[in-house]
Amino acid sequence: MFKLPDGAPFDKAQREILSGFLSDCTVEQRSWLGKLLESGSKPRKAAATRNLLVLYGTESGNSEELAARSAKLAKGRGFKTILKNMSEAVLGDLSRAENLLVVVSTWGEGDPPESAEGFFGNLMSGEVDLKELNYSVCALGDTSYEHFCKVGKDVDLQLEKFGANRVTPRVDCDVDYEEHYEEWIEKALQELGGAALNVSATGNTTVAANSQEYGKKNPFPAQILDKVLLNAPGSQKEIWHLELSLEGSGLIYEVGDSLGVVPANADDVIDSLLQAADLTGDEVVETRSSGNKALREALRTDYDITALSRKVASAWQSHCGSAELENLLDQNNRQAFKDWSWGRQIVDLLRDFPAAKTEAQHLVGILRMLPARLYSISSSPREHEGEVHLTVAAVRYEGHGFARKGVASTCLADLVEEGDTVPVFVTPNKRFRLPENDSLPIIMVGPGTGVAPFRAFVEDRSTREGSGPAWLIFGDQRFTYDFLYQLEWQDHLKSGALTRLDVAFSRDQPEKIYVQDRIREKGREIWDWLEKGAHFYVCGDASRMAPDVHAALLEVIQSWGNRSPEAADTYLGELKSKGRYQRDVY
Repeated sequence: MFKLPDGAPFDKAQREILSGFLSDCTVEQRSWLGKLLESGSKPRKAAATRNLLVLYGTESGNSEELAARSAKLAKGRGFKTILKNMSEAVLGDLSRAENLLVVVSTWGEGDPPESAEGFFGNLMSGEVDLKELNYSVCALGDTSYEHFCKVGKDVDLQLEKFGANRVTPRVDCDVDYEEHYEEWIEKALQELGGAALNVSATGNTTVAANSQEYGKKNPFPAQILDKVLLNAPGSQKEIWHLELSLEGSGLIYEVGDSLGVVPANADDVIDSLLQAADLTGDEVVETRSSGNKALREALRTDYDITALSRKVASAWQSHCGSAELENLLDQNNRQAFKDWSWGRQIVDLLRDFPAAKTEAQHLVGILRMLPARLYSISSSPREHEGEVHLTVAAVRYEGHGFARKGVASTCLADLVEEGDTVPVFVTPNKRFRLPENDSLPIIMVGPGTGVAPFRAFVEDRSTREGSGPAWLIFGDQRFTYDFLYQLEWQDHLKSGALTRLDVAFSRDQPEKIYVQDRIREKGREIWDWLEKGAHFYVCGDASRMAPDVHAALLEVIQSWGNRSPEAADTYLGELKSKGRYQRDVY
């Protein structure tokens, strides 16, 4: 939040008005105003052009979006800017650069984004003299994971090790990264020697444009047109098909993209937290994004009240003063905290380590903003104009004697019905695309809700003349209850949009069968398709399914391609570098 100091030459009312106005401005807008007020009608002479490389590694698209914004801002400050994905970068790019900004996310258990694996590996194992390089790093992560911002931290330390000059400290951003990013980019560009923002280059249309466009900062209230439970009675799963209207939003998407859904917390979850904090919910609090409101409403729409992280636990320990919790949070007891927090939520923290008294404002002060949830889009805009479809598994489970549920999935399952609206935005996924050449074959592996983007892929190809062969390998628990979109697949097989369908229902026989087993079983045919130029796609669970499918695919290449394990790994790496092996895993 921007606040004018008390010594500023304005009275209290003026300071409050200006502080409120400037807090709502973006970095670009404040820079524009600063230039206007400082120089009046006399344009400032631009600084000498300086070269800047903006390098990013992205999994969900956030790093790419921030890197693009950084490059645009830098250009306005007089830099000659190059924007580059780590997937296209080599270490030589760093040695040739004069200035460097890095925006990189951490994925899974401290891993780099999949598209950045090669560059990151080379950086961490290589040697390069960077004594002439000035740099700063913006790391994106999620405090609900143990290895928060690990990749950004590793990159920062490695650049320092190679002799590069860190001009501003690294910033580690949680899912509500906007404020920290804006502070970082402003300081970094100043320290790198950027000139004042050129008014003529940016114009004064930013405010008007931002107020009209729907996107992540301004989600569109999409009306639910249809909502259908895909599982038959008797299933152990609960998977919903939702159709939402995008009419009037201006939002566009391509198959392979994701839809961001901004959820709300359920009443029973809110009630449990209020009870644990000994609060009523009627207390008024000041939120970071939507002003003053009742605590209950703030907990419903503004804050993440479930994800238990070390950061939240540390803030609560400072408040409650528990010696037991302090010991649990000791750096020497990291595994103990990990074991204790597994399957627990914030409400358990408050129950197990109660505070004598908690003010409502203090409670929201330790919580992070409620993050949006990304879902793979399961429709083609060519087939469903003005609509977007989702395939969502409602997450429900027992944890430490209490019923738990996923925030976004059960919001869609329980809290909204046909005719209601849900705030949404589109997140592009450029690394999960159909081949530009429609005639090339595709193999799609998507168990459970991982089939979502492949419904979109096949729909899209069905509208195109001359589309090549398409093979879907689908898996779930039981044929009778869990064959998602069965009738649609049968229709696509009849029309030729889908060439082949193989299924693996794990619980229809004594021995469990999964999609990776089908890959091994059909190894010779898969190898033949790959040799004919097929693109291989995987979507779904990142922790078990994706590694198992990867291992099975390597076995196929070894066996039917007559390659050593090392050569098979190289072959698969080449497929990935050419965009022929793409994964959307979570």
